[in-house]
Amino acid sequence: MEFRLLGTVGVATESGELPLGPAKRRSLLAALLLRPNTAVPLGQLIDALWPEGPPARARTVAQGHVSRLRALLAQGGADEWGVRLVTRGDAYVLEMPESLLDAHRFEELVRLAHDQRSPDDAAALLREALALWRGPALVGAATAGPLRVAADGLEEARLAAVEQLARTYGEFGDHGRAASVLHAEAVAHPMRESLAAALMRALYRSGRQSDAIDQYHRTRTLLADELGVDPGTALREAYAEILAGDGVPRSGAAAEPVAGPVAAEPVAAGPDLLPRPPRGFVGRDRELAAIGEAARREHAVVVITGPAGAGKTAAALHWAHAARSGYDGVLFADLRGFSDDGESGPEPADVLREFLLALGVPARELPDTPGALAAAYRTRTEHRRHLVVLDNARTAAQVRPLLPAGPGSAALVTSRLRLDGLAVSELARTVGVDVLDGAASAALLAAATGADARFTAEPAAAVRLAELCAGLPLALRVVAARVNARPQWPLSAFADELADEQRRLALLDVDDTGVAAALRLTLCALPDDARLLFERLGALPGPDVDRYAAAALAATSPADAAAALSRLADAHLLTEPVPGRFAMHDLVRLYAREAGRDGEPEPLVRLLDHYVRTALRAAGTAEPDDRPCCVLPADVRADHGGPPLPGRAAALAWYAAQRENLAAAAGAAHAAGLDDRAWRLVVLQWPYIVGYVRDDWVPLLATGLAAAVRLGDPDAESRVRALYGWVLTEEGRLVQALEHLERAPGLAARAGDPSSEATALVNLAVALDRSGRPGAEALAHVVRAAELARSCGDVLTELLALEHRARQLLARADHEAVLDCTERGLTVPGAADEGLAPLRQILLRVSRGAALHALGRPAEAADCLRAARDDAAERGFEKGVREAKAQLKRVGSETATGR
Repeated sequence: MEFRLLGTVGVATESGELPLGPAKRRSLLAALLLRPNTAVPLGQLIDALWPEGPPARARTVAQGHVSRLRALLAQGGADEWGVRLVTRGDAYVLEMPESLLDAHRFEELVRLAHDQRSPDDAAALLREALALWRGPALVGAATAGPLRVAADGLEEARLAAVEQLARTYGEFGDHGRAASVLHAEAVAHPMRESLAAALMRALYRSGRQSDAIDQYHRTRTLLADELGVDPGTALREAYAEILAGDGVPRSGAAAEPVAGPVAAEPVAAGPDLLPRPPRGFVGRDRELAAIGEAARREHAVVVITGPAGAGKTAAALHWAHAARSGYDGVLFADLRGFSDDGESGPEPADVLREFLLALGVPARELPDTPGALAAAYRTRTEHRRHLVVLDNARTAAQVRPLLPAGPGSAALVTSRLRLDGLAVSELARTVGVDVLDGAASAALLAAATGADARFTAEPAAAVRLAELCAGLPLALRVVAARVNARPQWPLSAFADELADEQRRLALLDVDDTGVAAALRLTLCALPDDARLLFERLGALPGPDVDRYAAAALAATSPADAAAALSRLADAHLLTEPVPGRFAMHDLVRLYAREAGRDGEPEPLVRLLDHYVRTALRAAGTAEPDDRPCCVLPADVRADHGGPPLPGRAAALAWYAAQRENLAAAAGAAHAAGLDDRAWRLVVLQWPYIVGYVRDDWVPLLATGLAAAVRLGDPDAESRVRALYGWVLTEEGRLVQALEHLERAPGLAARAGDPSSEATALVNLAVALDRSGRPGAEALAHVVRAAELARSCGDVLTELLALEHRARQLLARADHEAVLDCTERGLTVPGAADEGLAPLRQILLRVSRGAALHALGRPAEAADCLRAARDDAAERGFEKGVREAKAQLKRVGSETATGR
């Protein structure tokens, strides 16, 4: 097991990544991992989850995330690794060996490297430390507040380690390698003067004096333009050393290519076809650094991919303009792979003609055939370093003839598709450009509006506007255009207007530019099955979908659905945050709803029936001895396939993974008047609810109850109220619990289901006992429950009633009656050898042992309790082991027998 902060916050196990779910839960885990083995007060966790200010139910929601995180850790085998999430008063502690945390191992390796005498050993340790990083720290967690501060601190530690590694390389004279290490970071952090100074020295000492001087002037200009300041002491001293020749440049040293293009000496002024740089460009430090890292390789091909409107072209142009001086020439072509005029874009031969003209070939000497054009292009580029930017590509075939031949050249290709063919044939590296975080979104809005005074006057409205654009740069720029066009409007008016989901996409269109238009063009490039599934996804109520749910939506097979989901993900219309589960960007979801609005009403019903059918299987798998709490609806739709659920653990994992989807599906079913599906989707989750009873189930149960009441089905209402009341009892809300539980038995009786009535009576008795009303009424309820269960052959419910009755009798010190009750339970006919029945009989034996001890029969009591303890241990029944041991301790047999 490995806990990760250095990249996407996560937990890796032998069976894969734990499905942590939403950002709030990742933020909670990050806050706990930043202080392992330390009590973190709930208030501090709330601050980390909601840096902008907590909602009214923050404590309940945070506690719910703690419960779900605890369950996920248990499913991942945390106990085997000595990991426990425990409660300490109003605080939580993640108890764990700190060696399981990548941030701790990083710190230890850096410290060990500092103590090494051998530069080789120090470098090896530092490389091992830096290899633990898989991206910026705390990705997927909150992007502001305490976690932002922590992420910045971790990033500072990483940069310090990079600088230490470069110094170590310098100690044994490998200045070219030092320059290679530093250049990637200098591109990503262009105003960090210590990095620039170290890079200048490394370049100079590896025989690249002009590159070192050029680095100084680039940094000096950037500091002046961005901050209005002169270079600091470190940068000036490095520059002075180079000008004074302080130290002999090692001209014979081999200089490795670096993360941004640095030219040798250009032979002559080359072409520059780049369009103007993007205006108002903000953020993207990680992506720019990744482009630079990929572009340093020989024959580099970098595919910059992402959803429509995410700013792929802007990132490519921004990097290209910053790097243009390092190449002999820069070529650019818009391949128009996603055009709204129905044309397929220029032919490669036409682009080659433009490139050759730019490279100095006279028009009269241009070859006639595509093959000859390609050969001339290779000849012109094979001995020079060219940067070629190919924008808006649709296929790998468009791109291949346009790649430059020079080993020091680089090609940047932007596309809404992944273009995996280039990865296979050209060893292309892929850099993903996704939506912006909150801070970058706000910065883009401010830049595009010229720092409009309204953004200062209405900060809350500005944040809300950015959130409604969901981080999509295209949407943010459209909003900025609307803000600029209406200087008299307050920002709150724009935010209120954009909050209307029915109008949002229309408001995010300006002239021929907009989110809907961009998405439409992306869809047009996809095959029919992918487009059909995308329209069906408009009916999806929950946050994500797997291939089985997608198959139900599209009325196809899971294999075909999986292929269509992959195509949509390749086009960045879907993301795959967890393997096999796909989600949609908020604006893409709105577009899918509009695309599917005029279609058939059946997709939602098929999806609901898929969830009902799978939940029924999951309940039967998790609790095989219990009777099904419902059957499929009479008009259930066809089965298009469901996930394998080979055992209890798999069933509970399905419930955990689908919890938010099932809750959203129940709500959508109730809203659509499909109440016969809604209440089933609620009660069929009972095995998971029982296991995580304090995990904020009340909203879901309220939905189920509303559906059952409107349906007028006494059986449905009884089952929902019995489960609802039991959850409220466990939460200590006994007044509300009794309101439901006192009605549930009568409703079950009206429905003619003695088993359901018996369950409701036991739940009612439990609530009465805990409410301070444990009298004859509560005992009568369990007696009646046992009789009802026996009459219909429901062994498990009968044992449940007898188990509770034995506890009631113990509390009343009626020990002879306990013996009679437990005798009945231990000899009940039909008890299965496996499942819940033996577990409930173990608890009956514990009660029997306690009664025997109270009656002055300690030897019999000890024998009974030891048998219960051993049986429970053999079956892995921790509660039974714990209760049997507690009673044995009272009897004193543990000490007497040496056990």
